[in-house]
Amino acid sequence: MRTVLVEGESDRRALRTLALRLGVAVPEVVVMNGITNLRAHLVGRTAVLLLHDLAETTYVDRVLADSPADVRRFVCDADLEDELIRAVGVEGMLAVVDAHGERAAYDLMAQQPAQRDRPDAERLRRWLGARSGHKISYAGYLAEAVPVGSVPAPLGDLLLSCGRWSRDGC
Repeated sequence: MRTVLVEGESDRRALRTLALRLGVAVPEVVVMNGITNLRAHLVGRTAVLLLHDLAETTYVDRVLADSPADVRRFVCDADLEDELIRAVGVEGMLAVVDAHGERAAYDLMAQQPAQRDRPDAERLRRWLGARSGHKISYAGYLAEAVPVGSVPAPLGDLLLSCGRWSRDGC
């Protein structure tokens, strides 16, 4: 049986939320608490599905070159939050923020001088990382809000590897 390795708890939350929505049975999802723990988490595993960020590719390549494990990789462009925000869209993300009563807090942060000139998607990513627990909570909220036809490729492809689901939502 395969194991899914993810960098952080927000990755696990998004993956499990989407799997539940789509009716896909996901094997054990292990949080590595950072990609630098990959080598330790590969020990004793033979079949692994790995979700990681594009910026970590060089490191992952080096670790996998020394590992006998069969690892299938799924790579997020910037990070999982970036993938989810693009899938939901800025307006969709703001609707999620509104639904959780945090629009005033977001608007206050967005008005700060360091944030004013950033594109909306960048401000939203920054806002997610500004408060402890935000990334974890919003990973679940955004995974709930993603239209089935817009599931980010890394998550969708990983789920396709786990069970019977198609990108068309069937």
